[in-house]
Amino acid sequence: MAKVGAQRASELIGKSKSTVQRAMKAGKLSFEKDVNGRSVIDVSELERVFGLAPQQEETKVTANVEAELKKAADMIETERMKMRLKMLEDQVQSLETQLDDMRGQRDQWQKQAHQVLLTTEYTQKQAEEYKEKLEDRDKKEEARRKQILEAKMKRLKGENQNKQAAEEEEKSSAFSFFKKKKSA
Repeated sequence: MAKVGAQRASELIGKSKSTVQRAMKAGKLSFEKDVNGRSVIDVSELERVFGLAPQQEETKVTANVEAELKKAADMIETERMKMRLKMLEDQVQSLETQLDDMRGQRDQWQKQAHQVLLTTEYTQKQAEEYKEKLEDRDKKEEARRKQILEAKMKRLKGENQNKQAAEEEEKSSAFSFFKKKKSA
């Protein structure tokens, strides 16, 4: 059978430890010394002398089992919470990494958009300047054409006037010629 110390024996029989020790000293309860020099009592000897207290033992065992189960459940819950916390920390770390990546991409897109905007503004400014140059060139060309046309018109007008003058002179000389002929 199993051998137990004085404390455990007192728990099994439902009496105090001092009662067990007095019975051992009085010789009512036989015991042995183990290798460590501790007094140990055979459980069957306890049952012979005192009888076991089954209800108390079951109650204590049940209480101990319940306490152990509660302790185990608490430990399991603690471990589960630690695992959950670790998982959430990893998830937060992952999300922070993604957020940093997205911020970097956003900054690159903004930089590109700004460069495109500047290029577009610069190109638009160049286009406007080119348009102004073309308009100035067209105006100068139009003014030059007008000058040439006016010069031609003046020349033609001058030629026309000279022609008219020549014709009038011719007419007048022809008239004078006829007049002279008539008077002669």
